[in-house]
Amino acid sequence: MAAKKALKKKLQYWGTGRRKKAIARVRLIPEGTGAIVINKRTIDEFFGGLEVMKLVVRQPLTLTSTLEKYDVAVNVIGGGPSGQAGAIRHGIARALVIAEPELKPQIKAAGFLTRDPRMKERKKYGLKKARKAPQFSKR
Repeated sequence: MAAKKALKKKLQYWGTGRRKKAIARVRLIPEGTGAIVINKRTIDEFFGGLEVMKLVVRQPLTLTSTLEKYDVAVNVIGGGPSGQAGAIRHGIARALVIAEPELKPQIKAAGFLTRDPRMKERKKYGLKKARKAPQFSKR
């Protein structure tokens, strides 16, 4: 009986979030203490003094009053701090909807389920960057 219990995996809810070049794989673990671990570091270690980014990550949990209900484990790659925070928020929101479907209208109304489509514009030939042109000279 003990072997069966050891093999039984904990219930987890998965959600994938994306923003710009950042991709976040989020796990919500029920009956947690509210700990948020990003790339095996605490949220305070990961974002350092960027309080706005920590606030963005916690938004779906604070909106639905589930901050102390779940532990959050995140693996995020690509992008910068802002894109990563947005991707984590998107992933947490998607995982929350799977965990508690009755929260979907509340999360959707806040706009956390919407994938931000804005991306970096491609560089065009004849230009230095996407829109920056070389200096014009009449002669």
